Amino acid sequence: MCGIVGLYLKNPDLRSKLGHLFAPMLMEMTDRGPDSAGFAVYRDGADSAKATVYDPDEAFDWDTIASEMTNDLGISVSVTRSSTHAILSAHSDPDTMRGWLVNHHPEIRIMSTGSTLEIYKEIGLPVDVMDRFGVTQMSGSHMIGHTRMATESAVTTEGAHPFNTGADLCLVHNGSLSNHNGLKRWLSRDKGLVFQTQNDSEVAAGYLSWRLSEGASLAEALEAALKDLDGFYTFTVGTKDGFAVLRDPVACKPAVMAETDDWVAMSSEFRALARLPGVEKATVWEPKPATVYSWGHEYHAAA
Repeated sequence: MCGIVGLYLKNPDLRSKLGHLFAPMLMEMTDRGPDSAGFAVYRDGADSAKATVYDPDEAFDWDTIASEMTNDLGISVSVTRSSTHAILSAHSDPDTMRGWLVNHHPEIRIMSTGSTLEIYKEIGLPVDVMDRFGVTQMSGSHMIGHTRMATESAVTTEGAHPFNTGADLCLVHNGSLSNHNGLKRWLSRDKGLVFQTQNDSEVAAGYLSWRLSEGASLAEALEAALKDLDGFYTFTVGTKDGFAVLRDPVACKPAVMAETDDWVAMSSEFRALARLPGVEKATVWEPKPATVYSWGHEYHAAA
């Protein structure tokens, strides 16, 4: 059992309050996942690439890594530290940054790469994880979060959600996949994807990244997942343009959604949505099985 939440702000005037609105949502999911917690935040658009990286040593020398990347790629790389995480930023391509890190420092854990996405996660209760990274002060267009009760792999920071396997894409998952090992071997061997954990949810993220790289839209990738991913799941997937929700054809994992003129939100349970402004006037519903719901700058929900 895990808890997932997502909040997309349709009203740009609320973006400075994104973290403040999101924090109580993730807090309400504590009893669904006390092992670890994590979240993805999509900042307002940037003309540079960034990689969120992790090392358990808060004193890790990220400046040396940035200097090496600067020298090898011929770009200026800056470092912003946040506890056990750091953001490496440069006027570059996210895939170039990821490729350099994988090839030159495979020991470094890459939490995310993209132009707007940052991912933070740690072992511990959601309140402690959010305090560590200052969630309530964060701004942006949307956030996705997860509280984990481990079933398929060990309780580690790397095994916490969200997972990112392609630029600006992330996934959180409540459920369990049954065919992830075979799919992981195929994606690694035939498609060249690199996985950092044994978590089945990372495989789902990798599958979607592959589909998108082949030219599929997010909705098309999720529709294909209904055929190719076996198991029980509620997925919430983030991109730089918005987020999407998908439940498996049986829909055994809980989910609820709500929408107003200012925002759209989802959660494993309604109580996580109860403090959002204007929720008393929101349209509230349970998402249908095997149906893709998506919101963003260029698209709207499909019922």
